[in-house]
Amino acid sequence: MRKLCPNFDKEDGLDTVLEVPIPEEMFTSGGGGGGGGGGGGNKFWRKNVRTSVRPGSRSTSSSLGRAAELQLMLSVVGAPLALLPVPAHKSTIANCNPKDGPIEASMAKYIIQQYVAAVGGEKALDAASSMYAMGKVQMRSTGINGDGRGKKGGGGGEVGGFVLWQKRRRRRPEQLMWCLELMTVSGCKISAGSDGRVAWRQTPWQQPHASRGPPRPLRRSLQGLDPRLTANLFADGVWVGEKAVDGEACFALRVDADPAALRARGSGGVEIVRHTAWGYFGQKTGLLLQLEDSHLIRVDGVYWETNTESFLRDYRAVDGVGVAHAGRSHVALFRFGDDGRSTSRVEETWTVEEVEFNIVGLSDDCFLAPADLQDDVGDDKGGRTRGGTQAASARNIGPAQVAAVDSDPAGGGGGGCKLITY
Repeated sequence: MRKLCPNFDKEDGLDTVLEVPIPEEMFTSGGGGGGGGGGGGNKFWRKNVRTSVRPGSRSTSSSLGRAAELQLMLSVVGAPLALLPVPAHKSTIANCNPKDGPIEASMAKYIIQQYVAAVGGEKALDAASSMYAMGKVQMRSTGINGDGRGKKGGGGGEVGGFVLWQKRRRRRPEQLMWCLELMTVSGCKISAGSDGRVAWRQTPWQQPHASRGPPRPLRRSLQGLDPRLTANLFADGVWVGEKAVDGEACFALRVDADPAALRARGSGGVEIVRHTAWGYFGQKTGLLLQLEDSHLIRVDGVYWETNTESFLRDYRAVDGVGVAHAGRSHVALFRFGDDGRSTSRVEETWTVEEVEFNIVGLSDDCFLAPADLQDDVGDDKGGRTRGGTQAASARNIGPAQVAAVDSDPAGGGGGGCKLITY
C-alpha cells in the first residue's frame, strides 16, 4: 500500500500525501511502468486517479459491461450498513444477567460475555473512543445475469484500498460517527459516513444521498474491526444452535431487525420485508469467526434477496483489543419475479494493514455530512422521494439498484435509478 503519490507536474516537487492509501497495482496498471509511478503508471494516474477523486466524477471504464460490473461490486460490498442501529458505548456485561429471560437469550448473553473477554475485556473496549483502519480489498463478480440469462465467470476483479475512521461523540457516546473512503484500481472512489444523526453515501455515478431511517453503523466495522459494536449488536440476540466454521465448532446467535425499523427504511413502492444477521462464535476461542446476514425487499411486486457471508481470521491484539486483520465475503443477490429468477454473485477478500485506537486530534468536524445532503433530508421529511422523483418500475431495476428505487422516470432503465443504502 502506498501513501504517497509522485508529483507529475514538477519532477523535483514533493510527493503528495494520499487521503486513501492505494495498492501497488494502481501504479503498474495501464500497461508498462513499474513502481515509482513511471511509464504506464504515470498515464494511469493522470487519466484515472486525478479525475476520479473529484466529487461527482464518472467512472473511466470504456466498456459498459465492465462499468456495470464495477458498479455492482461497489454497491454490494463497498459500504453496506448493518441491519439496525447499534449503540457505540454500552456495557454488555454490567447490564446483562445470563440468568434472566428465556434460555436462548440467556445463552446469547453468556456467549457475548465470552466474546468480550476473548477480544480484550470490557475495560480495553471502553478505552477505545476512536479508531483508524487502513487496508486492501479485492473484489470479483462471479456471475451477473440480471436479465434472467445465466452468465458464468466474470471480469478480472478489482483491487482497491480503503480508510475507515470512527469516533464516539463526546457528549453522546452512544452515537457513533464514522467515515469510509474506498478507491479502486480503475479510479472509482466511493465515500460513506455518518455524523451520528444521519448516514450517507456518495459514488462516482451519484451525488451524496442519505439512508432512510435511524443511522446505522458500517457493516465492515462488524467484520472484526470494532468488537464493541459486534458485542452490542448480538447482546440482544438469541442462541439458535451450533455450526462448524472452517472446522471449528461455533455457537450461532441470531438478531432480527424489528418491524418498526424496517418500515422506517422503506419508501414508496419499496418494502423491507426482513433483515436478519447471524454471528458464529468459536467455542474454543470465543472469537467471531463468521458473520452472516440476509435481507429481503419487495419492489413493486418483485422480490430481491441479498445473502452475505463473511469469514474472519488473523486476529491480532492492538492496544489490548483483538482485531481481525483479514477475511473474505461471499454475496449472493437473488431476484424473484413473474419473469423468472436471476442471480448475481460477488466475492471480496480483504486485509487490514494498519489499525490504531484513540486517534489524537480527530475532530467531530471530520465526520460532517456533505452540505447538499440537507436538501435530501428535508425532502424526506416532507413525504417525497429524494429529488422529488417517483419510484422506478421494478423492471428498470438491476442488481446494483436493489438498495433503492428513487429514479427519474424520464431517465429510463437502471441508469436513472438512485442508490440509497438500505
